[in-house]
Amino acid sequence: MCHHCEMTVKKTLEMIDGVESAVVSHEKGVAEVSLSKEVPDELFQKAIEEKEYGFKGVEHV
Repeated sequence: MCHHCEMTVKKTLEMIDGVESAVVSHEKGVAEVSLSKEVPDELFQKAIEEKEYGFKGVEHV
């Protein structure tokens, strides 16, 4: 993943209803997402895979 890809994933995640912000690291291969309401994990997977990126799963912290 490059910087352009990182920005694409960030914008994709931030378009999901309930996502306040997203920080994406192409070096770590992860995204940290801040939510304003509960969002089903499946929405993250669908959004990422529709852009043809790999989805590793969701870790709630």
